[in-house]
Amino acid sequence: MATIHTTYLGGLRTEATHLQSGTKIITDAPTDNKGKGEAFSPTDLLAESLAGCMLTTMGIAAGIHAINMDGTEAEVTKIMAANPRRVAEVVINFKFPKTYAEKEQEILTKAALGCPVAVSLHPDVIKTVNFGW
Repeated sequence: MATIHTTYLGGLRTEATHLQSGTKIITDAPTDNKGKGEAFSPTDLLAESLAGCMLTTMGIAAGIHAINMDGTEAEVTKIMAANPRRVAEVVINFKFPKTYAEKEQEILTKAALGCPVAVSLHPDVIKTVNFGW
């Protein structure tokens, strides 16, 4: 069964619908690739998927271990390469709402680095993750 339905709207724009919830996402090509840059680009979503997945898996681990990480933020930078045009690196800088003990840091780090998106990305995609411990 499909998870997402995506339609090309023209003008280098797509609309994706999450079939279970009905939530919609618009994508636009970035301005450096003939687009308007009026929405996330598909490669922006790839970078955000890594950050979102890391935060989600940390949240799961935090729940299991009674660690409060509500309010944790991630700043994401996508770095493109040419020939072929691709995502070369994703830089994620986490900002946590509090200081954690070393054991809590280990739990959260392991969860983040083992998230499904992180382990699904090609090894050539550099994942630079700064936890700021």
